[in-house]
Amino acid sequence: MAVRTESRVTIASSVPEVWAYICDVGRWPEWAPTVRECWVAGGTPLQPGSRVEQRAKGIFGSTHYRVQSVTAVEAPRSLAFAGSMGTSAARWGMEFEPMDDRQAEAKMWVEVDLEGVMRAIPSRVLEGRIRRVMDREMAAIKAAVEAETPVGKERSEPDRQYARAPDRDIP
Repeated sequence: MAVRTESRVTIASSVPEVWAYICDVGRWPEWAPTVRECWVAGGTPLQPGSRVEQRAKGIFGSTHYRVQSVTAVEAPRSLAFAGSMGTSAARWGMEFEPMDDRQAEAKMWVEVDLEGVMRAIPSRVLEGRIRRVMDREMAAIKAAVEAETPVGKERSEPDRQYARAPDRDIP
């Protein structure tokens, strides 16, 4: 059995600006609450077959290594990854659509094939938990990208220092 959920947000920035932020995997810890450090193996660009390696948050303050494979890249519209979530195979991705030249709709999706002990978790419970994390991630992406995107000439540099992503480590 598979579980799939999505989260969407409108970002006051162009698709290329949102794309650039998401493709900078070194910045993933800014918006992904379980990622402590992230890099592309071999320093290659994100492309099908690339491996995104992470030092991820574990239980009781520990960390562990994990890898996600890049499965699709259609710059600057979409990218997808495959890896695991707990004991189950999982896939996730992002898609971007322009709403106009200064706004983009971003969609994040996650699919999990429930396997092993994860089959004991009711699918609605797991779906809700994944969705809550995705919604926080999307809010953090929106805040970070919009903080870096000037909105007309009236926005001054000092205003940017106060824009920040919400604290994603609070349950």
